[in-house]
Amino acid sequence: MRIGTTLTNYIIQNQRHIAGATGEFTGLLNDLAVACKKIADLVNKGALVNVLGSADSENVQGEQQKKLDVISNQIMIEALRHNGHIAALASEEMDSVYHLPPEAPRGKYLLLCDPLDGSSNIDVNVSVGTIFSILKAPEDRTDPNEADFLLPGAEQVAAGYCLYGPSTMLVMTTGNGVCMFTLDRDFGEFLLTRDQVRIPAQTGEFAINASYRRFWEPAVRRYIDECMAGADGPRGKNFNMRWVASMVAEVHRILTRGGVFLYPCDQRLAAAGKEGKLRLMYEANPMAMIVEQAGGAASNGRQRILDIEPREIHQRVPVILGSSEEVERVVAYHTAG
Repeated sequence: MRIGTTLTNYIIQNQRHIAGATGEFTGLLNDLAVACKKIADLVNKGALVNVLGSADSENVQGEQQKKLDVISNQIMIEALRHNGHIAALASEEMDSVYHLPPEAPRGKYLLLCDPLDGSSNIDVNVSVGTIFSILKAPEDRTDPNEADFLLPGAEQVAAGYCLYGPSTMLVMTTGNGVCMFTLDRDFGEFLLTRDQVRIPAQTGEFAINASYRRFWEPAVRRYIDECMAGADGPRGKNFNMRWVASMVAEVHRILTRGGVFLYPCDQRLAAAGKEGKLRLMYEANPMAMIVEQAGGAASNGRQRILDIEPREIHQRVPVILGSSEEVERVVAYHTAG
């Protein structure tokens, strides 16, 4: 499609090829774009509008919330609850499913989101983002419950994220490749800047929090040690290490130039009764869909992420995603025991 096409026109043109399309999905994506523009404006203004710092509260996972976590979550709710495009919403920042007001029309879709991924970086002006996942809502239920959200990632209708960096970029897939849109602030629209994004199968970059090395499983330690050994090691080439501590920024770099991102389970997390750090439903699943649609791979080390049967809405999983050959190598090390 022509570079410079608006997000709305891009979606409309693609919907024309889908039998029975009603425009509701187009409306939902436009709702999300509006919410992302509002969040981008607040991120951009930061201390000027007093949105930095702690909210003096915790989310359901026991994590300290930033002011912008709370504000971004409310922006998502306000953008979606009255337009008739969703039936319910679930978020990292809410204990349970958000049910629409009784008078609000119900739509065909369910939305899961991390309203402000990487918010620990917000006070130091490092890139953050919004992640979203779209599922089909059950046809026979006015107010879907948590069980209705518990579908494997392979059943996502669409997934995407918005990156709030030097420029604001919306990246999404509807199951037919990955496209990138950049916000033109003068024009007020997201414009297509890259279509059919592809991740190189091979890479010389990896991203992991190396401070937890002593807690890693042997398979992860073996892989990273081989990368760190460089040209003198068994891989016979040099690698660069990156770590931003914002999943949106990490995945965006991989989409742009390749790489592999690892947030594995480790002894530290296992001792706390956690299977991993990242949430399956609104972090791992949407990012896995995007990465796979761009030719990459995504695994928990032993299973394709999109095949995992979720048990609860805030479930955590190990995540290894990016350039396919590197992900396959890490999975092989896990399989070898």
